Amino acid sequence: MPLAPQRADVPVTIDESKCIDGCTLCVDMCPLDSLAIDESSGKAYMHVDECWYCGPCAARCPTGAVMVNIPYLLR
Repeated sequence: MPLAPQRADVPVTIDESKCIDGCTLCVDMCPLDSLAIDESSGKAYMHVDECWYCGPCAARCPTGAVMVNIPYLLR
């Protein structure tokens, strides 16, 4: 199991209860390939701690499962 979904300090968090099994929209939108699909659960997760806070992953998610945690200084 990847470590990123349990951490609160990653730039992008995924609400697994809202994430659609096998949906890859957020993964496809990420320009840095920071998101991936967990093969065992079919849910998205952030597999590297790199993010431009650009937001297309969250905007493209049909269920609102993706949350970009934009730092206060960038808002």
